[in-house]
Amino acid sequence: MTIFTVVYDANILYSAPLRDFFVQLAASKILEARWTEEIHSEWMRNVLLNRSYLTSEQLSRTKKLMNENVENCLVQGYEAIIPELELPDPGDRHVLAAAIHSRADFIVTFNLRDFPADKLRQYDIEPLHPDQFILRLLNLNPQGFCNAAEKQRIRLKNPPKTPDEYLETLIELGLPLSASRMRELCYAD
Repeated sequence: MTIFTVVYDANILYSAPLRDFFVQLAASKILEARWTEEIHSEWMRNVLLNRSYLTSEQLSRTKKLMNENVENCLVQGYEAIIPELELPDPGDRHVLAAAIHSRADFIVTFNLRDFPADKLRQYDIEPLHPDQFILRLLNLNPQGFCNAAEKQRIRLKNPPKTPDEYLETLIELGLPLSASRMRELCYAD
């Protein structure tokens, strides 16, 4: 059951474990995720700047897999509305334009100050921190969410992670409230 349509900001896709987690949620069809080639370019550029051991070919492969495994994820045709949008950082207007064009309910981002709620309200879009977004998903569809999270955890091989290690990783990635709630709902003994 699809609950929301969301645009993932580039900072959600930057970290491999977080990217994999959010892509798995979309691939499990408990939400409809959207992004653009520009969002891909942004996260990929930043990863290459900060992780010299990775190559552009590796990240291009990741991008291709993301696009292939999440239905209707790539937003196109949004560019014309970018100039009319106002945000604190003009460089983020493309994310809002993609959200408007795809009729997204939320923009999921760590940088809430770049997407003021009062600016997004007129488009019926809410900016949400990923921790708050995950909590909403958990409360609305705990079984679907837990199944998706467990599928991602089991797929981790290098190294494999126990449920506790997996939740600790989510805490380190900035999702402490979600990890706590997942411990109760997904991994309770």
